[in-house]
Amino acid sequence: MSRIVPLQDALKRTRPFRSPAQETGLSLMRAADALRRHLTEVVSPHGITMQQYNVLRILRGAGAAGLPTLAVGDRMIERTPGVTRLLDRLEADGLVGRDRCDRDRRRVFARITDRGLELLARIDEPLAVAEDGVFAEFGTDELRDLIRTLERVRAALDDDGDGPAE
Repeated sequence: MSRIVPLQDALKRTRPFRSPAQETGLSLMRAADALRRHLTEVVSPHGITMQQYNVLRILRGAGAAGLPTLAVGDRMIERTPGVTRLLDRLEADGLVGRDRCDRDRRRVFARITDRGLELLARIDEPLAVAEDGVFAEFGTDELRDLIRTLERVRAALDDDGDGPAE
């Protein structure tokens, strides 16, 4: 006969984290997911995803010359094999332009358009407010410590060959 266990009893029986490293990793992933969802609420009313915003941000930083599409993929926050599809969508929306390199036809350069720059200009302030709000409880020194700690996590992943350097 099956017995239904009340939720409180089930929670009391759950095993603690295997280690502080496991708890830290899971906490970091949950925090990253919560931050991504929070920022998505800011950019999605503008008709783009966070990945598309990231591409536009990268291309704005590259200036008028743009970047080879492979370089855009390397600089993404969230690595994805679908950079070409992201660029296709952004180009269809008039936010990005692409040109083949004259010397090497296999290389394609992506650049942000004026329309893309205008979109980012509309998103910049609300996104800054959202980011500042998330970290409002932290002092400058705490934020710098957190940045250093996260850089160490990324470096450890990169050293193992399991993660991106950027």
